[in-house]
Amino acid sequence: MSADDDADDRGDRNVLGGELAPCGRDPTTGYLRDGHCRDVDGDVGEHTLCAVVTAEFLRYSRERGNDLITPRPEFDFPGLEPGDRWCLCVGRWLEAAEDGVAPPVVLEATDESVLRAVDPDRLRDREFDPAAFDPGTLD
Repeated sequence: MSADDDADDRGDRNVLGGELAPCGRDPTTGYLRDGHCRDVDGDVGEHTLCAVVTAEFLRYSRERGNDLITPRPEFDFPGLEPGDRWCLCVGRWLEAAEDGVAPPVVLEATDESVLRAVDPDRLRDREFDPAAFDPGTLD
């Protein structure tokens, strides 16, 4: 059984009401490191929002004490580069949105539980558009 099949078995839904799509496998993301931004018991950070990270967001997060750039193998964390897909904490994404640096959201891969904290229109306003996306660069 693949991890994609596992999403069906669990009944995970996305913010659009459909089946939760994988967020990322290179690097593999998700609280369970299964590629999905699932709502999981015990995940106090709520890593349920799938974003395509930008250099601007990565710097912002590092400045606030959450370095997503530096690899941390002891936590099975490879370090992120602009353009990677990653399951973000809803609270950090909201904070970044308030400061104008929230990365775009992959709605199909964002867990429906995010709707408890974020208005659907706000998510649609930040929907990932591959044709318009500029990840920026880390200097």
